[in-house]
Amino acid sequence: MSWLTWPVRVLGFLVWYAGQIISSSTAVLRDNLTPGQNSTPGVARVRTRCRSDLEVTLLAALITLTPGTLTLGMHDAPVAVQRRRDAEDIRTLYVHSLYSGNADSVRVEVRELETRLLRAVRRTGGTS
Repeated sequence: MSWLTWPVRVLGFLVWYAGQIISSSTAVLRDNLTPGQNSTPGVARVRTRCRSDLEVTLLAALITLTPGTLTLGMHDAPVAVQRRRDAEDIRTLYVHSLYSGNADSVRVEVRELETRLLRAVRRTGGTS
């Protein structure tokens, strides 16, 4: 991928994210309008691949904007990376979700959002 495809990737991400908003809104609305409670809330610690403050801020904001999820906080700690001399900042988000019963399913959902976001915002389209 190159910087020439960047606008198309951003547009594609926005269309996908709009679909996620509609899907999540429907689930929350259905749960609120029907008798009983179908939510299975949980909190997960999610290590991100975000390199910049902009990327992690966008990811945290998009998580919070999605109905049924909330970014509770972030931990930013330098961790030495194997086979590299420099230190890399590992950013960890704490995410609350209403409809994902275990931490692994929350991590999977956030990882998909993160992958799509990073492909859209990075001009080269890479996620690593």
